[in-house]
Amino acid sequence: MSSNTQPVNLQHAMPQVFESLARVHVALDSHDLPSSLKHLVHLRASQINQCGFCVKMHSREAREANESSERLDRLVVWRHVNDFSAAERAALAWTEALTVLDQKTDYASLRADLREHFDDALIAALTAEIGMINLWNRLQVSRH
Repeated sequence: MSSNTQPVNLQHAMPQVFESLARVHVALDSHDLPSSLKHLVHLRASQINQCGFCVKMHSREAREANESSERLDRLVVWRHVNDFSAAERAALAWTEALTVLDQKTDYASLRADLREHFDDALIAALTAEIGMINLWNRLQVSRH
């Protein structure tokens, strides 16, 4: 492979950005968003974004945090199974809406569904988690 086609070592090329991103995660971890929900959101966005590295990492992390393999196996079809709570389903719908941007998405109804289960602080934390995993997915996919 020629040096022109080699992936850029992003962390080496811009370490200050990666340090800043790490601080964002420290701030996000201060919220009470359940870690089990974060695992599902991270994995679902990574599946959609087809980031093999991230799918592998987030599947492993979820299993290490006692998430069942059965639920993880069915996450890709979460709308068609009964494995996920109403709160998880609202968060997964929000994840998909913010990962696959579509002009036809009704964000207001998705927010209404979220508010049945989460306060604004948790919705903000969830939204930031989704934004961050999408950023990480894109950074990693650039290395494919």
